[in-house]
Amino acid sequence: MLPCLNEAEALPWVLARVPAGWRALVVDNGSTDGSADLARALGATVVPEARRGFGAACHAGLSAATADVVCFCDCDASLDPALLVPFVHEVRSGAADLALGRRRPQSRRAWPPHARAGNLALTRLLRRRTGLRLHDLGPLRAARREPLLALGLTDRRSGYPLQMVVRAADAGWRITEHDVPYRPRTGASKVTGTWQAVRDMSGVLGEAPRRVTEPAPAHPADRS
Repeated sequence: MLPCLNEAEALPWVLARVPAGWRALVVDNGSTDGSADLARALGATVVPEARRGFGAACHAGLSAATADVVCFCDCDASLDPALLVPFVHEVRSGAADLALGRRRPQSRRAWPPHARAGNLALTRLLRRRTGLRLHDLGPLRAARREPLLALGLTDRRSGYPLQMVVRAADAGWRITEHDVPYRPRTGASKVTGTWQAVRDMSGVLGEAPRRVTEPAPAHPADRS
């Protein structure tokens, strides 16, 4: 799933890096630069999502997907979707239920200090809330589709990636983290509403642990 808002500059590079045999779902979140038409011309499936918000776009892609294992990646060329191949192998083998990418900036422009500081603060709060010793809440990730849907994710804004991790931890999922190179994005940043993002994520961290009604994804070793 590739959430997209005016990413025509980045789309050719991103879609060229999607592994062969994978289905690219570009979720168009109201682009006005021709991103949707370009994505179709480059062979991607375009999923329209009129409701603005990163979480709204991600969840629309998750709902439209049909594969057993699904992946998320930003559509701004800051992350290489080809890096998801070992993540998928890990999920399929049962070594992880949710595989995450830890962003390693390749230049100072890739990750501004204020954004990095905010991410660090969130991971510390996440550790306090769940016990997970993660270093990043980046968008590069892989998991099985049906268990993800069963988590009942409700945030449709900036808190979606964090809510996924929190609810996965509450459900007893095996969560892994791997270093991935992080490049300067192509085009203008779409990040707006910093205080709204803080409120979104604070709300997620303030959730009481959910009563687990769905088991964690099955692993080969767990099957008889």
